[in-house]
Formats: sequence, structure tokens, C-alpha cells
Amino acid sequence: MSKAKSSTAAFEGAAERARAERYVLRLYIAGTTPASSLAVETLHDICEEHLHGRYELEVVDVFQQPLLAKDEQIIAVPTLIKRLPAPLRRIVGDLSNEHRVLVGLDLKPKMNHDQASAAPSKT
Repeated sequence: MSKAKSSTAAFEGAAERARAERYVLRLYIAGTTPASSLAVETLHDICEEHLHGRYELEVVDVFQQPLLAKDEQIIAVPTLIKRLPAPLRRIVGDLSNEHRVLVGLDLKPKMNHDQASAAPSKT
């Protein structure tokens, strides 16, 4: 196998492993408020679209589990913690900005048709 083919195979293997990585997420909310419900729904929608079948999402109500919130040093809600894959990340506050959440999760946003046609070509 040539050097170029082995480099391509290694790159494709790394890309496949990245697509197969399991995300372990914990979302801290405060009770059953409309804001908490919206955060859960929004995050679930983002995960289904970008991580379908390869994520675990635990929702923790800081009123129900205050010691867990204290141990994690949660000072504001909603707070999303990405445990895996490393590195650990925290996203605090409004989760309605999908691009911000994806960047926080180390995911590349999917380009829609308009963005793809506006992107510079690599020729």
C-alpha cells in the first residue's frame, strides 16, 4: 500500500471513530418551569439531529438533587456538561442557539443548502 493510501485510510478510520463516539451529557435544570422544559426539548432535538443513537442525556433537577448540583458546582441553570468524549465542557445559559451548543459539544454544524452554495470552492 502506498504512503498516500495508508494516510487516507488512517484519516478515514479516525473520521469513522469520531462519528461513532458516544456522547455522555448531563443537563442541569431548575424544576418544571417553561424555561427548563424548553432547554430539555431544545437539547433533545439537537442531539437527535446531530448525535442520533450515540448519546446519553441525563437531566438533573437541581431542586430534586441539590447535592449533585453542589458537587458539580452548578451556579446557574440550565447548565449542560459534556463528560465524554473528552475534553469535559460546560455550556451555561440559553441553549436555543444551536450553533453555540454544537461548538460547545465540539461538533461541526451541518451546512444547509444555502450555506453550502455560498461556501468557497476548493479547486
